[in-house]
Amino acid sequence: MQADKTQITRLLKTARGQIDGILKMVEEDRYCMDISNQLMATEAVIRKTNKEILRAHMKGCISEALAEDNGDEKIDELIELIDKFGK
Repeated sequence: MQADKTQITRLLKTARGQIDGILKMVEEDRYCMDISNQLMATEAVIRKTNKEILRAHMKGCISEALAEDNGDEKIDELIELIDKFGK
């Protein structure tokens, strides 16, 4: 993985903490809108983490593959992933 492991770890630990908090909210029968807001905040952290990983992949792995003149496989791999976003 080419991404900054410290940053990725921090973001994932934040998301894990948020999920633990959401579970507690559910157990305490908290207000649905409060739970939903926390879920959206957690999704935002996970999306940010994924963006950072993909950014590093494009700057590292894909750039290297293109420089070595064999980037087609990496580009196809990225396109498949982008297709999953649309589903």
